[in-house]
Amino acid sequence: MSDMVINTATTVRQVVLQQVQAIPEELFDIQGLGFNNTIRWNVGHVIYWMDKYSTLSFGSPAAIPGSYETLFNSGTKPLEWTFTPPSKEELVALLTAQLSRLSELTPEMLGEKLSNPYALGPFQFNTAGELFNFALIHEAIHLGTISSQLKVVSH
Repeated sequence: MSDMVINTATTVRQVVLQQVQAIPEELFDIQGLGFNNTIRWNVGHVIYWMDKYSTLSFGSPAAIPGSYETLFNSGTKPLEWTFTPPSKEELVALLTAQLSRLSELTPEMLGEKLSNPYALGPFQFNTAGELFNFALIHEAIHLGTISSQLKVVSH
């Protein structure tokens, strides 16, 4: 079962990468009607939280710039940014680097108990695999948002 989670993670990230690479950067910062944020924010948010969940799940050191928390953490908004966000090129490079690191995961790692259970609202995650699986769901949700934003800002 854990092999399937790792394979799903790889597939989801490949789909995200293909979609992001196909979007012209001039559309990254248009905030479509009905959205709180932009394509650039959603891509950065996916990167930020995959890094955070990897740290929480596996004890991996953070592998993204510290500024990503200010730009892309939950509750942040592009309208409140006070410095230039990363380029599409940088975002794609980080998505790719995270994809490469997925190959380091093993089923045994997913079965490990977290040193402290991670609570998220009414949910509690007790193992690395539970939290990492949530990270995949989170990424898929934002992939759907990016797809919707692209449709809105393209027309």
